[in-house]
Amino acid sequence: MLMKSFNKLLVGLSFFACTPLFAAPLVVNVGGIQSVGEMGDSENTFLSFNVGANSTITSISYSIGLSTYDESYLSEFGLLFTDSSGFEGVAFNPGFGDDFSGSATYTGFADLVDLGLNFQVGSDGLLVLEFYEDYDDIPGADGQWDFGTITFGVQLADAPDVPEVPDLPGEVPEPASALLIGAGLAMMGYGRRRAIAKAGKRAIR
Repeated sequence: MLMKSFNKLLVGLSFFACTPLFAAPLVVNVGGIQSVGEMGDSENTFLSFNVGANSTITSISYSIGLSTYDESYLSEFGLLFTDSSGFEGVAFNPGFGDDFSGSATYTGFADLVDLGLNFQVGSDGLLVLEFYEDYDDIPGADGQWDFGTITFGVQLADAPDVPEVPDLPGEVPEPASALLIGAGLAMMGYGRRRAIAKAGKRAIR
């Protein structure tokens, strides 16, 4: 499986780097989406968008609010965006490192081309989104994407590769709000370690 993932980094990104032309940005309103089960759970929210045959996903920007229920952590909110086969894509945890319950807002931008995480959708043009939890703490939803939007930069298959400066997000994120690159399988291992750690903490209580 060629899945990649990125999460929050401890260093900031440059927002002035040149990126491929955003031919047709896709804006997704995430307000009210429930965060339910682990990746692949049939009760998760799945969304599909036609962004054009063989188009490339070049960037992601976001300004969102998240809230957990009960003992779930903000770090466990996940968004997987892939081609329709599920073999090419990126996993995103906006609250990575925030191992506590509550509410928080996150704003940021990532140039997937610069990070080596850009990918093409298939000939059907479908970009598929799955909202999931790294660890399923409680029955039903573990939390909610309260409000906000996620914008995907899309380069059409026949668009010229012309660099331009991307729009800045409304708020430049703090250093802890940037991104970390890692392998999808490594993140799965991280999720298992987190589950064991959480089980241990609850046993101590």
